[in-house]
Amino acid sequence: MPELPLTFVPDTVLKRDVFSETIAGHLVEDPSCKVALRKLDGVPIWARPLAWFLARKEIRGLRAVQGIEGTPELLRVDKVGLLRSWSEGTPLQLARPVDPLFYRDAKRLLRQMRRRGVTHNDIAKPQNWLRTPQGRAAVIDFQLASVHRRRGVMFRTMAREDLRHLLKQKRAFAPDLLTATERRMLARKSFPTRIWMATAKPLYNTVTRRLMNWSDGEGTEDRIERDGPAIRAALSGNDAVRDIALCTYAQPARGVGIYAFVETDLGADTVRALVSEAQAELVQPVNCLPRRSDGSLRSDVLQLIATNRLDDLEELLRQEPDLEPLLCPIVANRLNLTDRVLR
Repeated sequence: MPELPLTFVPDTVLKRDVFSETIAGHLVEDPSCKVALRKLDGVPIWARPLAWFLARKEIRGLRAVQGIEGTPELLRVDKVGLLRSWSEGTPLQLARPVDPLFYRDAKRLLRQMRRRGVTHNDIAKPQNWLRTPQGRAAVIDFQLASVHRRRGVMFRTMAREDLRHLLKQKRAFAPDLLTATERRMLARKSFPTRIWMATAKPLYNTVTRRLMNWSDGEGTEDRIERDGPAIRAALSGNDAVRDIALCTYAQPARGVGIYAFVETDLGADTVRALVSEAQAELVQPVNCLPRRSDGSLRSDVLQLIATNRLDDLEELLRQEPDLEPLLCPIVANRLNLTDRVLR
């Protein structure tokens, strides 16, 4: 790690949960050097032991993969948190790669991590994979990573699960590229995974989602599962409402909020009156929601607008310029303007 002082200048909140806050920014010493800070000094006292337990796992993992192309570089660790290099790329749920070169490079990345005795353990989430501007693979978020001293059964099982989770991404975005061997691997979960799914995971979900009001899936799905049916019922009760899309966004010191996009010709005040703020914090009427060719809603695009991720939205529009006329009025009238911008 560099010995010179590194002064972090915050810019944009990327993610917030009970265990940390991830912020993009740059260095005072080099404004062109973009970095990311996992901030831990604002974590509630009751969550700090687990937050630092996860942070120590990330520190060990990042140190172990140092120098592997496609992994972040750990720059500094102090009481504020972990400072790492910025990983340039587009999350898989937005990039939706279909190039076989990407998946070959992703396997290369996992092989090199495996040689260092590292398993990531959290790459079932597409947001933890990136496609770089060069079309190569990168991974982020090493909070759950493990560094293994021995290459025993546990290591081999966890390494196999990393590969299987990569194949799940391949199945989601480029199913025609799957080989017969890969399809067989996808069909067979490891024995420890089957035990986890049947026993420990239900308890884990109960503790994290119900007792701690937190989800490891970006803190997103749970509020929609819990409050979504009532929101949809309240909004769809008006005949002028044609469709509804629900997204989530982080609220400073308040957890996760629901952002409702309502396809209707009704005015903003009328739509707002249909559902209480306790159910959906933000409600935006739109003339037309973005959809795929099969008619399904573009929840990936709406999620970017809900979280004010205009940088990622710009990247998506470069790939799909036909969306711009539809999205411009939605972006111009977006309601979450302050959550991610710190300066």
